[in-house]
Amino acid sequence: MKKYILLVVALASVGAAIGQSLDEWMAPVQRRLDSARDAWIKSRDPQKYDTNGLARAREVTAALHRVEHARLNAFVVAHPDDTMSLAALSRSVLPVPEDIVATQRLYNGLSAGVRGTETGRSLGEWIAARVAVSVGGVAPDFSAPDTSGRTVHLSDYRGKYVLLDFWASWCGPCREENPNVVAAYKRFHARNFEVFSVSLDRPGRREDWVKAIRKDGMPWGHASDLLFWNSPIVKLYAIKSIPQNFLIDPRGKIIATNLRGEQLIESLSKFLN
Repeated sequence: MKKYILLVVALASVGAAIGQSLDEWMAPVQRRLDSARDAWIKSRDPQKYDTNGLARAREVTAALHRVEHARLNAFVVAHPDDTMSLAALSRSVLPVPEDIVATQRLYNGLSAGVRGTETGRSLGEWIAARVAVSVGGVAPDFSAPDTSGRTVHLSDYRGKYVLLDFWASWCGPCREENPNVVAAYKRFHARNFEVFSVSLDRPGRREDWVKAIRKDGMPWGHASDLLFWNSPIVKLYAIKSIPQNFLIDPRGKIIATNLRGEQLIESLSKFLN
């Protein structure tokens, strides 16, 4: 974390001297992201689903996103009086926040005038909501209909370790991650572990949601108000992209977030030893 902060400060000092716009500031990283994307598109065989190649491409992209986020945050440090810093902060938390508390500190470092704009107030409210569901916080309770229409609550799972999983039938990365969640469920279910999936499927698309559950073999609790991004649950958990998940302990405390692939298995092994 110390090295990351030093990188942000160093980039900020360089940018402050030359007064770049946000697009100009981000151009070097964007070129690398575009190059990585183009390389993956050219290398893949459209007749095959190359899971190993996809995993490698995602590792490269994830590393570049970390560089991207550091550079975006450096722009914020260098431009506290510029409303474009709000755009930079908004981009730096996608696809998921790496350190929302650090993001909140950067936001608080902006001028009162920038924070006081409509966009600034909205971003501040979102950051506060996300901080509330970060590791160490208590997972807010909510209710939604299950596939039969019966209302279920997150609190129904109190006393168990539960992976609160946000996904949707239309979300490709979610569907690709589902087999990993299925494997984790089968391995740890007997050790007081549950999964509770909340879908962001669209209004009128209940059958798509149910069909995806069956096709992906997801034998756990499901709920959805079928309100897409307008769901109050999405706002409650400050969700900007999916898949996302929250690992919650038997007392309702959030103990980990955004666990994918082997990370999920490793974390469950640690907590359910």
